[in-house]
Amino acid sequence: MVNWIFSKVAYGLLWTGKKTGLTYNEVNIIVYYLLIPLSWTIMLDCWLGIPVTTCALLCIWLGLFIATRHTFSLWCDRAFEDSVSFLNRFNRLGSNYVLSSVIICVAIPIAIYVLLILLVI
Repeated sequence: MVNWIFSKVAYGLLWTGKKTGLTYNEVNIIVYYLLIPLSWTIMLDCWLGIPVTTCALLCIWLGLFIATRHTFSLWCDRAFEDSVSFLNRFNRLGSNYVLSSVIICVAIPIAIYVLLILLVI
């Protein structure tokens, strides 16, 4: 099941890259470092009633896009490599890259969505 989830997510990221002209690494970083956190901040700000966290995240990303405007792909490659290194650190605990990816990049975000949805409702 873990391998199936991993392959479906990876395929979705690859498909999105092909449709948008972005690399797998770029799509991965945009999804996991911008879009998912942005959706969380929007939900959190709905609960708070003010767009504080969303504005902060958008300002950070705007600065990042400006700072890396000619090297964004390279920046994404480095960020992706750092993410892979982080996930591989769990190998010492008996995990592996695929399992760690599914837990940290799928299961935990789903749990956060559930909590935020309950909070907003």
